[in-house]
Amino acid sequence: MHDSPLPDSWNRYLGAEFDAPYMQELREFLVREKAARKVIYPHSSHWFRAFELTPLDQVRVVILGQDPYHGPNQAHGLCFSVRPGVPAPPSLQNIYKELAQDVGFTPVNHGFLESWARQGVLLLNTSLTVAQGNAGSHRGKGWEAFTDRAIAAVSEQGLPTVFLLWGSHARQKKALVDTRRHLVLESPHPSPLSAHRGFFGNHHFSRANTFLAEHERGAIDWQLPAEPVESGQAPVNMPCSRGGLT
Repeated sequence: MHDSPLPDSWNRYLGAEFDAPYMQELREFLVREKAARKVIYPHSSHWFRAFELTPLDQVRVVILGQDPYHGPNQAHGLCFSVRPGVPAPPSLQNIYKELAQDVGFTPVNHGFLESWARQGVLLLNTSLTVAQGNAGSHRGKGWEAFTDRAIAAVSEQGLPTVFLLWGSHARQKKALVDTRRHLVLESPHPSPLSAHRGFFGNHHFSRANTFLAEHERGAIDWQLPAEPVESGQAPVNMPCSRGGLT
């Protein structure tokens, strides 16, 4: 049995996935990528960062991305978020624009979203790794089976939660969510190619807080700190092999 790199709240529902055949195939794929001297983002210590920062029993909002940023020093395990010191990418800049219109968000000059994750916003990419400079290069290799199970775990185990599904890829995951218990909000993706087709003006952030308040789960403070504060990295006692994945 492989050690799980997940915190206990998630491990109870996802730990067995690390022994599934698809996960063995994913391990072998990642080993081949490294043997080919490909640079993989994010660093392995951040592959499961979203789970580490947002325990399952504290998830209030789920935002789904597709795969990590594939440029140097960008990805750190939270969808749409970039490391401190890295400019906010275009999609995130559009998220900030919608936040400003929707909830009076004051723009910040960084793209570090960890404060959201610590409030219960699960910032989950459906694929948790990518090769440098090659968007989508690790899709269909097994990560989606794992993250689908994570989405289902939130639907099955979580208190009333808001799922923000932006773009056709994310919207496909609606089938994993019990819409009788949870709120699913859908719109086009915030990328410059599609934001003007309905992402702007979707009011997802205020609507999420209204739903959370109605279910006595409190509101998310969407305002980010003016200066990014990077907390400690993944626990140092975590095996660098990330539960035998590499």
